Amino acid sequence: MGGNAWQDTGPYQRDLEAAFRQAQEEELARDNHGFESRSVEELWRDPEWQEYILTGGTGTVLDFPCMIDATDTADGPFMRLLTDDEVRAWAPHGRPTYAEWDAALDSERLGFPGRAQGNGTVLYRDGRPVEIGHWGVTAD
Repeated sequence: MGGNAWQDTGPYQRDLEAAFRQAQEEELARDNHGFESRSVEELWRDPEWQEYILTGGTGTVLDFPCMIDATDTADGPFMRLLTDDEVRAWAPHGRPTYAEWDAALDSERLGFPGRAQGNGTVLYRDGRPVEIGHWGVTAD
């Protein structure tokens, strides 16, 4: 199998790693995938969860144990925010809206990462940051 592409949005916070963790906790509250009463950190210490993610995944921010630096090119499973230059390649003004992000993904001006990898970017409304767009590909 080649992995499944997915996209979603999560909450914005100035601390982008905290926003990522909040998005994970919100997603886990919506669907724990049969892993009851555990935090994201506890799940990633469980070999059964790791196997679940690496052989199928959730197609959400839960597929990643952590966020890495935007300039880090390590293979996944990691969530990585785009650099400013990467954002400006498809949103020259540097403050993409949800509609611009969605259109860039649909038109393939903005690509999906490799298997077991995720990307993120801050999305704006009226020039203000309002949410984070996450997209990725499952590991399977």
